[in-house]
Amino acid sequence: MKTLSLGLRVTLLTISTSLAAVIAILLLAYNGVVRDFEEVLTQRQLLETESAARIVDQELQIRLEALTAFSSFLTDGDRLLPNARLAELLGRPGALNQYFPAGLLVFDNNGVAIAENRYVPNRIGTSYADRPHFRDAIRTRQALVSRPIIGRTTGLPLLSFLAPVETDDGDLLGLAGGVINLAESGIIPESLGQEDGVLFKVLDTGHFTQVDSLRSGLPMPDLPGPGNDAIIDAALSGITTGIVKDSSGKRWVYATKHLDRVGWLFLRAEPYERVTGPARASFSNFLQLSVLVILGISFLAWVLAKTLTRPLETMSLKIRDMIMAKTVQQRLKPKGPPETRNLAKAFNQLMEELESLDTMKDKFVSTVSHELRTPLTSINGSLKLLKAGTAGELPEKAENLITIALRNSDQLQLLISDLLDFNKAIAGQLSVYPARVKVATALSQAVEGNLGMAQNYGVECSCSTHPRTQSVWADAQRLRQILDNFLSNAIKFSPEGGTVRILGEPTDYGMVRITVSDQGKGVPEGFLPRLFDRFAQADSASRQSRSGTGLGLAICRELAELMDGEIGYYYRDGAHFWVELPCPDQDTEEAHENT
Repeated sequence: MKTLSLGLRVTLLTISTSLAAVIAILLLAYNGVVRDFEEVLTQRQLLETESAARIVDQELQIRLEALTAFSSFLTDGDRLLPNARLAELLGRPGALNQYFPAGLLVFDNNGVAIAENRYVPNRIGTSYADRPHFRDAIRTRQALVSRPIIGRTTGLPLLSFLAPVETDDGDLLGLAGGVINLAESGIIPESLGQEDGVLFKVLDTGHFTQVDSLRSGLPMPDLPGPGNDAIIDAALSGITTGIVKDSSGKRWVYATKHLDRVGWLFLRAEPYERVTGPARASFSNFLQLSVLVILGISFLAWVLAKTLTRPLETMSLKIRDMIMAKTVQQRLKPKGPPETRNLAKAFNQLMEELESLDTMKDKFVSTVSHELRTPLTSINGSLKLLKAGTAGELPEKAENLITIALRNSDQLQLLISDLLDFNKAIAGQLSVYPARVKVATALSQAVEGNLGMAQNYGVECSCSTHPRTQSVWADAQRLRQILDNFLSNAIKFSPEGGTVRILGEPTDYGMVRITVSDQGKGVPEGFLPRLFDRFAQADSASRQSRSGTGLGLAICRELAELMDGEIGYYYRDGAHFWVELPCPDQDTEEAHENT
């Protein structure tokens, strides 16, 4: 996370927050959708069972009203019609016979069958007054339908309809009866149980039989025992709606409706998958929409993050350019959001303070260098006079001490010269005066000037030039300064007994390359990017590095660029420092003369 940019962090934070919110919403929404579909499916079962019960109740009511209307034709106002007349009325075809296909009967006021339209052995003359629905009809003189019964003479499951036959004065003369064989009647519409995957049952709670399964010629099917059918057990528990799991583990949504007139319980159930299926479909649609929304939010967050962080990136690039250019004179423009403007102002204030400190440091170094150069020149001159014997012959030990002092004095003068050149380079006052310089002469003079140091380190020096390398266009003094720096570094970092070589050769692009090579270990790989930076030293713990300021190579680069050249480094069986300078030509010389 530490390596991610601020813009990417803002984008990831927005995405993660949106994703967490969507996941939370999805979980809550899914549970809510499932509950809603459970409720919808439960209400559907309830409506279907109520509709089925209502249809059956209407069928029963139609038959009961038809029978009541028929009962009014069975009396002349004072008594029942003769049996022959009753038989004639019962035998006439019509809708009433279709309503009661199992038979129409007439009973006297004691519940004894006295006429029928369909012969059943031993039925005429049989008393039915002991049946509860007969007693209720005689007592209340109201038309009614019995609960499902088993026929006394037929042994079939029946529904018995009774309507009172009364005189004009309201006295009970008898009863008109109609019978429906439940195994053949079709009073329960077949369409109610034909929907795929739907469980539909009509349960007789009095005889514990399944009415919709009655078939002609077959015994009445008893309901499964407790524990054998979880759905029927749930329906008979008195809970009208709910979710139940059958023996196979399948879940069902059920509802029941009780038809009190006949004591039937209408049961309808659908698989629970019809709840989860639509819920999953809704969930999938919502998930797809959420993914699109998250992608849109992510894109907007990325654009917004880039917009917000662009000023910071621009400032970072400018600061990096200022670091690479080694300058403190550039400033950032305070623009953009308040935070960015405040950061730019703070940075500019810091740069101004840094520039002030650099100016103070440069003045201090320049002043100290000048103040040190005057007495050091006197000291150096005095040491040279003593070494030359001006004050007389010196003892051997004294002469050795003077030699050491003179060498260190020369080294100190070189350091002061580097500091002064460094200040000039910073101020843009480092000047060069290029002219035609013979390469062979410049190389040999540089080698001769560093022989003493080479002998002190036990290193040999040699120089050579390519036959086609005659001269370069350079400032002879500044070229010598570059070569002295290269040679002194090569001598210091060469192993004892090693050889330092300096070679001049032409390039294919009109330049002359002068390379100083040694047999040392070279520059560490990690230090190469800072090799030519000011005050940079590869190994500050070594004896060789402590003898310099870290300004030499930086000054060499400044001098090479002032002379339209370039310097560089590579390693091949030792360190190789090179400087490339232009070859003199007529155009170059004329341009120099004109300036």
